[in-house]
Amino acid sequence: MSEIQILLVEDNEGDILLTIEAFKDLKVKTNIAVAKDGTEAIEFLKCQGKFTDNKLPHLILLDINMPKVNGIEVLDFIKKDDQLKKIPVVMLTTSSSESDIAECYEKSANCFITKPVDFGKFLNVVQAIESFWFSVAQLPKSVS
Repeated sequence: MSEIQILLVEDNEGDILLTIEAFKDLKVKTNIAVAKDGTEAIEFLKCQGKFTDNKLPHLILLDINMPKVNGIEVLDFIKKDDQLKKIPVVMLTTSSSESDIAECYEKSANCFITKPVDFGKFLNVVQAIESFWFSVAQLPKSVS
């Protein structure tokens, strides 16, 4: 796989910049598309609106607490769709709530990570995501 397509679903501009910056330092070439709320994420995945020319991602990084449609609702949408359910979804969120963790796994999240506030620790998390999902795990080449 020459370039990993990632969909980052995040409404916090600081976290968006932090995540993009953290992935720049890694050895795997990534292309990160951003959806700033759950509605945009669903439009992106359906290739609708301003996202008609996008490529479906190999991996989705999904926040929970967002306006319009929250991350758990987006996860539910993804995992109920026959084409999209193959895409691994990593819940990357500030939540550490036991009920959020349980609900995400009940809805077939592939992983749940609580975002650390410290940049160094966040960088370690992104490196762990890169190491596991791009070096150890096999991602589907295409979801179409």
